[in-house]
Amino acid sequence: MAYKTTIGLEIHAELKTKSKMFCDCLNDVKEHHPNVNICPICMGHPGVLPVINEEAVKKVIKTGLALGCKISERSKFDRKNYFYPDLPKGYQISQYDQPLCSTGTLNGIKIKRVHLEEDTGRLVHPKGADYSLVDFNRAGVPLMELVTEPELSSAKEARLFAEELQLILRYLGVSDADMEKGQMRVEANISLSSTSKLGTKTEIKNLNSFRAVEKALDYEIARQAEILKDGKKVIQETRGWDDAKGITVSQRLKEEAKDYRYFPEPDLPVLHFTNKQIKEIMKEIPEIPQQRRERLKKEYGLGEKEIEMFTQNKDFGEYFEKVVSEFDPKLPKDEISKLIKLASNYLITDLQGLLKGGGVSGEDFAITPENFADFISLINDGKISSKIAKMVLVEMFSAGADPSHIIEEKGLSQIDDHGLIENIIKEVISQNPNPVADYKKGKVASLQFLVGQVMSKTKGRANPEKVRQILLAQLK
Repeated sequence: MAYKTTIGLEIHAELKTKSKMFCDCLNDVKEHHPNVNICPICMGHPGVLPVINEEAVKKVIKTGLALGCKISERSKFDRKNYFYPDLPKGYQISQYDQPLCSTGTLNGIKIKRVHLEEDTGRLVHPKGADYSLVDFNRAGVPLMELVTEPELSSAKEARLFAEELQLILRYLGVSDADMEKGQMRVEANISLSSTSKLGTKTEIKNLNSFRAVEKALDYEIARQAEILKDGKKVIQETRGWDDAKGITVSQRLKEEAKDYRYFPEPDLPVLHFTNKQIKEIMKEIPEIPQQRRERLKKEYGLGEKEIEMFTQNKDFGEYFEKVVSEFDPKLPKDEISKLIKLASNYLITDLQGLLKGGGVSGEDFAITPENFADFISLINDGKISSKIAKMVLVEMFSAGADPSHIIEEKGLSQIDDHGLIENIIKEVISQNPNPVADYKKGKVASLQFLVGQVMSKTKGRANPEKVRQILLAQLK
């Protein structure tokens, strides 16, 4: 029997602010010493009063606007009550019935809400010990939660949604959303059904990579299908993903909203937003990934592979555009198109190879967009061969020098002299009688061998097309 899969996601992202959500302790993900960035407020000591971090609120609204959400004119914070060692107050300040943002979309999936809360502490489990320790540095860090409607239908779709959200958060500058550092965490609700009604859902936690999101959901789809096929019922519960074993494991029965005994946070004021305030935040929203994809295609005529490369790597895409802006705008359109394609190819293949995972925005990267544009123009104009181009690019990468200067200093300019090339070809023909004879018998591969010999003698400096033309004339 075929079962319909229904998936909803809950995604948390730590916001990129200087201080925590309700106090002035540093929000520093790089701090590895435990319990350094803490104070009586984020530790929940008696008599302390929280103060709302305005920047965190703005960042959530900015995210909501970028996702097409409706921004609430009135919003408030609530207490979510539960007991756990990493929750120092015995409750979490969150939002329940009046979130900051609601009803948006991403990748065609409806977003139910985007709200703001505080993060919990972090449990540390020393190797071989029979106890756990608590680090409260993370307690009180601004945490944005996005909840989708149950509209996703496959593990791959869920992964793509989470990946695109991470990219948007980075473009907006609201979060680094690094999953390895716990700055972005995904939880998934999933149910299977053979009818139009939703089945019993389970929640999967501990999904700390996009790969884990896809693998855990695929596993859970198979597990629930097997249960239903055997005529049994799926239990509503929270399950954890065991990455080492590649399975989900039962953790506890799923809580309902009533179990948290939500009530309005008495120590914080209700938030009110005017249209003017929302419009001011709207002005701060930069171009987001999908807009960039559409513009790169329209303005530069790039293919999907190139567009995705320059979209996924924002700095790399901006560098590409700076390079293109250096080309002479007076050139014919078809010539500009050739230069754009050439620049794209050399950036994605040769330069990426030299970067070895590094970026183009750091101080260590020495090639200016102007020099890279000159380098591409030299190739396009036939002044250096592709072989010499690779050598020049390596020099540019290591020294940051002007390509023309490198070519002149190293004696790498292309040999275009007809007579000189012809003499070298005559020499190659006399030294390779067998390949010459093979070519004349119809072995086309021998021609390429002879071209290679000429290029070797000229150390790659001869114009390959001119070599081929003269060689063909000589072999007649």
